[in-house]
Amino acid sequence: MELTDRPRRLRRDGIREMVSETDVDASDLIAPVFVDATTDERVPIETMPGHERVPVEESVARVEEVLETGVEAVMIFGIPESKDEQGTRAWAEDGVVQEATRRVTRETDAYVITDVCLCEYTSHGHCGVLEDGAGESRGEGNARLTVRNDETLDLLGKIATSHAAAGADMVAPSGMMDGMVGAIRESLDAADFSDVPIMSYAAKYESAFYGPFRDAADGAPAFGDRRHYQMDPANAREALREVRLDVEQGADVLMVKPALPYLDVVSDIREEFDHPVAAYNVSGEYAMLHAASEKGWLELEEVAMESLVSIKRAGADLILTYFAEDVADSL
Repeated sequence: MELTDRPRRLRRDGIREMVSETDVDASDLIAPVFVDATTDERVPIETMPGHERVPVEESVARVEEVLETGVEAVMIFGIPESKDEQGTRAWAEDGVVQEATRRVTRETDAYVITDVCLCEYTSHGHCGVLEDGAGESRGEGNARLTVRNDETLDLLGKIATSHAAAGADMVAPSGMMDGMVGAIRESLDAADFSDVPIMSYAAKYESAFYGPFRDAADGAPAFGDRRHYQMDPANAREALREVRLDVEQGADVLMVKPALPYLDVVSDIREEFDHPVAAYNVSGEYAMLHAASEKGWLELEEVAMESLVSIKRAGADLILTYFAEDVADSL
């Protein structure tokens, strides 16, 4: 039999790279930066090797380290000096994210995105205002755990506006509250920040892959879990409904979180909508590859790059990843 179609012809060195269908570039990546108002020195994050919390005074230096690798964008997460039931430090003018954002935008050329959520700032660790008495259900699972959705929207608007006033280039609400994009857009526009885009965590799942991040940002729930407001991992069609609502409310970029277990969702959103699509390569995805590498089971640089290529191939335009600096350096 004579073979006329031989795909292997295009896998040889020299041509292989030329016909490669998917590229990952440093400009596609966003690097998370953790700024901690409770410390005056850098604190390694044990569950996320290579990452650390930095004090506000080190925020510029930390972002400059990111920029040196070729990554141009950062997302700032904050650990506040104190917490309360409503998370009031989240929108304080002298809050940790606000102060870090002012410094970073003043002293660097980084594109600064800020995390708009309440879980790091509330004493109960949930992403919004709880119903009265909800804390009493600690011994009863989630039987009485309810986040006041509409009351939380007002607070998210305050947070986003305070970040924009501090100089944020983009805000990224992550709480999965119904109507959050519309509320934030209205607040930003009313405060003359109509040019500040919103990257919505449009399809955020209640995932087991978030564990290391909760150590990093000190945002684990004090009781209960987030299954009543984050998405069921079993649902894909619901993701399209969630995303469509955010598009209608004015979202500029659509985020899927986590990335690797939800590549089908990334692909569906890419096919359905013409907005830029982002994916969050989350802490658990990062940590498990590091753990396997430390045991000698996988080669870290290769699996990190393969993971990011798969996310781009699925349709993501942007990737928020803890591998950003290492991958950019290798590129």
